[in-house]
Amino acid sequence: QMQLVESGGALVQPGGSLRLSCAASGSIFSLYDLGWYRQAPGKQRELLATITTGGSTNYADSVKGRFTISRENTKNMVYLQMNNLKPEDTAVYYCKAIWGGKPYWGQGTQVTVSS
Repeated sequence: QMQLVESGGALVQPGGSLRLSCAASGSIFSLYDLGWYRQAPGKQRELLATITTGGSTNYADSVKGRFTISRENTKNMVYLQMNNLKPEDTAVYYCKAIWGGKPYWGQGTQVTVSS
């Protein structure tokens, strides 16, 4: 069973950068499509970026050009590089792995963008 653990969340000033990491274990990582989501207080969980087993990526309009998703199959890791952060990026960030229609989620990491 796939297990995911996010890390890298922090308090950062507007305009700053963060890299989130998600460590996977328990299954064959390279078989999974991966994604990053976020959920702000009082809002629905929002899809930010996805990366397929073949490395194809897609982004939500809200983060396109600022965020970059990547994966490192040899280390069972998926990353989210976030640049030019804005206060509205404040949320809990989650990674997701999916294979055969079954999703797995991490516990989330808090990102706060504030001066």
